[in-house]
Amino acid sequence: MTEGPLDAPKAGADAPPSTSASALFDLRNVIALLFGVYGIVLTINGIVSGNDPANLAKTGGSNLNLETGIGMLVIGALFVVWVVTRPLKVPTAEETAAQDDRPAGH
Repeated sequence: MTEGPLDAPKAGADAPPSTSASALFDLRNVIALLFGVYGIVLTINGIVSGNDPANLAKTGGSNLNLETGIGMLVIGALFVVWVVTRPLKVPTAEETAAQDDRPAGH
């Protein structure tokens, strides 16, 4: 039996939305990753060179790398919590069709 047009896999606009791809490329994930990576780098840098008198003199006596790194790690963790508690909701075909029924300009 040959595959006809009805048996062909759907592609393009007819394809169902991929929930895993949209969740993977959620902008909040990218931002959380960037804050996490930079936070780790700054935290390690602050721990390694934290008591260097030259660095402390530049920042007024505080270990700015360590403080900023910890802050960035906290912000990255908040983004991860946001993604977990409020995941993306991919609209269904019915919701998309309902939005297309609106008058032009709305």
